[in-house]
Amino acid sequence: MGYYLTTAIAYPNGAIHIGHAYEYIAADTIARFKRLDNHEVFFCTGTDEHGLKMLQAANKLGITPKELADDNAKNFRDTQLALGSTFDRFIRTTDEDHYAASQAIWRKLEEAGDIYLDTYSGWYSVRDEAFYTDDETEVVDGVRLSKETRTEVTWTEEESYFFRLSKYQDKLLELYKNHPEFIGPDSRRNEIASFVASGLKDLSVSRTTFDWGVPVPGNDKHVMYVWIDALTNYITAAGYPDDEEKFAKWWPADVHIIGKDIIRFHSVYWPAFLMSAGIELPKRVHAHGFLFNSGEKMSKSVGNVVDPLDLVDAFGLDTLRFFLFREFSYGHDGSYTKDSIITRKNSDLANEYGNLAQRSLSMIQKNCDAQVPQPGELTEADEKLLALARAVPDTARRHVDTQALHLYVEACWKVLSEANRYFSAQEPWKLKKTDPDRMATVLWVTIEVVRIISILIQPVMPESAGKILDLLGVPAGAGEAGAKVLPTAVDSGSGAEAMGAVSASAAIGVAAGAAYASAALAPNVVEAAADGIAAAEADPRSFAAVGFPLEPGTPLPKPEPVFPKFVEETE
Repeated sequence: MGYYLTTAIAYPNGAIHIGHAYEYIAADTIARFKRLDNHEVFFCTGTDEHGLKMLQAANKLGITPKELADDNAKNFRDTQLALGSTFDRFIRTTDEDHYAASQAIWRKLEEAGDIYLDTYSGWYSVRDEAFYTDDETEVVDGVRLSKETRTEVTWTEEESYFFRLSKYQDKLLELYKNHPEFIGPDSRRNEIASFVASGLKDLSVSRTTFDWGVPVPGNDKHVMYVWIDALTNYITAAGYPDDEEKFAKWWPADVHIIGKDIIRFHSVYWPAFLMSAGIELPKRVHAHGFLFNSGEKMSKSVGNVVDPLDLVDAFGLDTLRFFLFREFSYGHDGSYTKDSIITRKNSDLANEYGNLAQRSLSMIQKNCDAQVPQPGELTEADEKLLALARAVPDTARRHVDTQALHLYVEACWKVLSEANRYFSAQEPWKLKKTDPDRMATVLWVTIEVVRIISILIQPVMPESAGKILDLLGVPAGAGEAGAKVLPTAVDSGSGAEAMGAVSASAAIGVAAGAAYASAALAPNVVEAAADGIAAAEADPRSFAAVGFPLEPGTPLPKPEPVFPKFVEETE
């Protein structure tokens, strides 16, 4: 079962910041989740290297745009790897296959009669790579700005090719109506539908005042306007136009993960281009909100731009990954402080998760011969807690499929909270004197719930969840917390080369929630169940393994703290 997701491709004309990290970690979490849930995954990210911004930045440095792109693209790629991102293709719009794909889709738009040559006069924002009408701009302190983005615009007059965007107004509105899932979250869909309903004008899609870009086929005087070039990266990576087998396998994309500031380009321009070219539309575009530093928008002038690797150094990678989805509603804006990260680390990770594992495993080490205990007859309280944990996979799938990553994490933590209450109420430290068998049952139920949640939370906290599973005696599988990809998903481009050992040769696809096969079941059900058993055996940390409880008598290592509390260093 294939699953294709992308991030937006970033302009490599500056440093990577926490906003980029938010998107990359979200996409990686989804990719890992899907790999652990029996999907072949193709995860694409990269850099958008053409346009006037890159040319101007390079000129200031006295280097070529390609030299600037090479240096900064490497920084973006390496930072993604440091954030645990398991992409399969790191695409660059300067890649040879991307030039071919961009020119191929341009020809399709021409064949459809949707490209024509005219003259453009209007307000242009270099930063946004976007044109604005008079009523979309205003003058503030003598400077004309885009009302929407607050970026400076300049008057531009030049010959330009145009795309007949106005032709697709009704078709786009029909798309939003008939497929409300196309744009998420819902608030973004309403915003875009309102914009389109207000009237679409044809779109300038080429420039002649600079030459840093993909040449327009048949007219080298023009280079493509950045959004045809940039958006086409999603089909370039999927094999368009020459690798028909690959393209049929991966396209349409299951989801484009982007920021809310570029939702218009992805949910208006992109589907219109694809409609014109006769290419199937992506299934979903999901726009996340912005992160604010102590309530303030991050900017270089204010001096509050945060390097995500500084946060990793201070708090740990898994803590940062967890915090982003535990603290904020994914899809909406959020504000963070250093103290809010520390609070989540100490309360949610150290106390609710780590301490529960440490207390239960320490009791097993001392009272159960350092082995998974043998449970006795389960009580109603035992069954209720186990049922809560075993229901999380389906809940998590629903939330991940709508990119509600905060609700996925919340579902896991609700079970951990219940497990802590259960552990305190059962008082196994007293049972060891009055009813050792019951103590063993309580301890088994507790660590079984910790095992289930640890398996399910691996996509968010791959290293830490893996350490908990080590302490529970769960063998490591082939998937490495969903990091590895199937050979067919590894692209031979620059991204795969950059991945090295991270995107290695193979991983076992795993099925979630499969039951034992029975002769009484229909053949397809028997086959699915058999696949689930095989997957769980191949990778006992896959979602398939949720249905296969801890085996009593399994030796356990001496427990060690996985989530030490954060203590501020003082001089």
